[in-house]
Amino acid sequence: MPETVEVDITIPNQTRYLGLIGRIGEDLVHSLGRYTGDREVLAYHLNLVLTEAITNAICHANENDPNKRIQIKISATEETLSIKVFDEGEGFDLAKRQLGDMCETDECGRGIHIIRRLMDQVNYRRSDKRNVLEMVKKLY
Repeated sequence: MPETVEVDITIPNQTRYLGLIGRIGEDLVHSLGRYTGDREVLAYHLNLVLTEAITNAICHANENDPNKRIQIKISATEETLSIKVFDEGEGFDLAKRQLGDMCETDECGRGIHIIRRLMDQVNYRRSDKRNVLEMVKKLY
């Protein structure tokens, strides 16, 4: 029977938890039993994707509101790694967000661009009065 690892964490809407979540993602990659690719590269990519997604959720979606929370769900099977980041913000249209079109500085849109480049599937939708950014990486 294939092994599935699931992590479900809820954090306060604060950037000081980014390192903790990134390390959890890295440790998860190193625990993948049958993964034959470069674990160091995948661990780095997962840390980067988690950091970008959570930063966007905290700063843009939840607008740095200390009363809001971020939920992160990570699921790994032999074939896929799935990440869901839930926020309590207003949401946005992911299809319309391209690098540089979020605002007039070069930094805006960078996180979405990185996530799209490193993950195989990226979706953003409304679910149960929250937004969820879903990211999938194929492991084969």
